Amino acid sequence: MNTFNKLVTPNIGTKIEFQNGIPIVPENPIIPFIRGDGTGVDIWPASQKVFDQAIKKAYGADRKIEWFKIYAGDEACDLYGTFQYLPDDTIKAIQTYGVAIKGPLTTPVGGGIRSLNVALRQIFDLYSCVRPCRYYKGTPSPHKRPEDLDVIVYRENTEDIYMGIEWESSDPILLTLIDHLNNKVIPESKNINQRKIPNGSGVGIKPVSKYGSQRHIRKAIQHALKLEGNKRHVTLVHKGNIMKFTEGAFRDWGYELATTEFRNQCISERESWILSNIENNPSITIEENAKQIDPGFESLTSDKKNNICNEVKSVIEEIQETHGNQQWKKMVMVDDRIADSIFQQIQTRPQEYSILATLNLNGDYISDAAAAIVGGLGMAPGANIGDNAAIFEATHGTAPKHAGLDRINPGSVILSGVMMLEYLGWQEAADLITKGISLSIADKKVTYDLARMMEPKVEPLSCSEFADSLIQRF
Repeated sequence: MNTFNKLVTPNIGTKIEFQNGIPIVPENPIIPFIRGDGTGVDIWPASQKVFDQAIKKAYGADRKIEWFKIYAGDEACDLYGTFQYLPDDTIKAIQTYGVAIKGPLTTPVGGGIRSLNVALRQIFDLYSCVRPCRYYKGTPSPHKRPEDLDVIVYRENTEDIYMGIEWESSDPILLTLIDHLNNKVIPESKNINQRKIPNGSGVGIKPVSKYGSQRHIRKAIQHALKLEGNKRHVTLVHKGNIMKFTEGAFRDWGYELATTEFRNQCISERESWILSNIENNPSITIEENAKQIDPGFESLTSDKKNNICNEVKSVIEEIQETHGNQQWKKMVMVDDRIADSIFQQIQTRPQEYSILATLNLNGDYISDAAAAIVGGLGMAPGANIGDNAAIFEATHGTAPKHAGLDRINPGSVILSGVMMLEYLGWQEAADLITKGISLSIADKKVTYDLARMMEPKVEPLSCSEFADSLIQRF
């Protein structure tokens, strides 16, 4: 058993091991939890009660989580000292036990770590941020048909601008870098040699790697393989029309992964068009097929026409036997969309999407926009997953003015716990909690944040009463 400076480990329980990125879960796993700052004092006890009761209802005495309290944020500073927002004990505990869950944490002010959430993701290489956005009947929403939206945003965590490689405009190092870029690198770069970084600019670097992109998209495809019907669908979201060698490469590397490693389980959108055209008209020619998948075919140059015809031939030769005759309809569909258009389409055509695989910044915006459609961040769970650890978390802030009043909505942490239970393979317990939340909201048994938006107005439940309401509906 590992020893810690100020932590007391459970006397019983077994740690979760990982094999090839997959958790091997015992019947009584030890799971560290961080209560959270501000309203965490109310949210965590309510959430833990829901988790424990769901597990007991689903499995009796056969399964049980052994909870292990660890510290981060203001609560850690109280125990470990000033600016000790993320003590070594906490890092060691998550490294040892692999899976953890946490409430909202304060962003440090005046010293310490810039962002605790970002720090945890980087320390444990939690490269995929997973944010499901689905609607629970009865939840107030500004959208006319929020029930049409049921998406999971897979947001890459470790690259893009969140890597934090940037310089202030007055930084002497940056001034040297700008001079080098303006007078050597840019002039010698064929595609951008007429451009110049303006004086007084701050500069950030946006790295996007093949390795980082593909391991993240792999998680999204693996998730899609667990789904059924038209939910077996991964959309690569990007701004590759502008940032061709970062976001465009993310898209290209995603298609490469889908059509190599997952060749027998995936179909690209263009491949599905080609095979569908043959299924609708078995005598269709190569050129006729090419015209149907590219409406501007007639206006293209001869070389471009040949390229599209060769694409059609390649699909027929390589996958018609394995994917044709509508076999592709049971596979994971992989397509791509420009990021700004997705903001429209999750509102106007939400039923067409399932899993959105994105880079960091795009995923940040899109997941919050999707959460707003289905009822806001109070009902938005989140997870950060890597190959050797996973941390499940509330996605809202600490709301310190509400702390200790037993009134805040615990839904975000509770639904993050649902994700954790699904990750552990404890689906029956997860389903009980989902059922409890659905029925409680439908019965208008909700906390004040939802109650105040309902028509007619309803009397709100406290945080702890809401937890009891879910349990009663198991």
